Amino acid sequence: MKEVAGPPTPEQIEDGRLLFAGECEFFFGSQKIEQLPPVGRPEVAFAGRSNVGKSSIINALTGRKALARASSEPGRTKQLNFFNLSDRISLVDMPGYGFAKAAKSVKEDWQNMMFAYLRGRTTLARVILLLDARIELKPSDKDVMELLDRAAVVFQIVLTKCDQVRPTALKAKIADVEALALKHAAAYPRIVCTSSQTGEGIEDLRAEIARFADPAKTSVEG
Repeated sequence: MKEVAGPPTPEQIEDGRLLFAGECEFFFGSQKIEQLPPVGRPEVAFAGRSNVGKSSIINALTGRKALARASSEPGRTKQLNFFNLSDRISLVDMPGYGFAKAAKSVKEDWQNMMFAYLRGRTTLARVILLLDARIELKPSDKDVMELLDRAAVVFQIVLTKCDQVRPTALKAKIADVEALALKHAAAYPRIVCTSSQTGEGIEDLRAEIARFADPAKTSVEG
């Protein structure tokens, strides 16, 4: 059985606050695997179905209103977007999946591109897999979990829009997702509940991400 880590300590919360208090800027977009930026800083990638609230969570984490932008047509954006956070870690916004209107060939292209990135990116420390707390898991969610298992990339499930779910229903959702995580070799078993509207879980998620960042640079006098 996997060991479940506890919530972040006050020190880890502060580390997360300091990390995300720094500058965060877009620096690279890649539509093809052969166009990826050179490896450098550790990377944490965000994955989720179209309309799961991925852009909203990234914006809430970074304190920006429009750092990450949702496409007006779900499934249209196929680009991996890289953001430099405090020169210590890169946040990677992956294209949304599960778009119902997309052609089969488009879905296959997405899976092939994502698998190539996940499997071959040596600096990728973790994938944050966003799931909508209000709705049931979709086949595409399960497919991505299988893909992450095959790529041997650790992923952590983060529930979005938790403010829109009643406490009893949310508790049941968490239990279901925890049980599901235990069935996946690559899943980190601790679930984080978030809301981009209320700020719930944002400090917690910042602390989780800060664990993978390069150490902060200190100035040397003299």
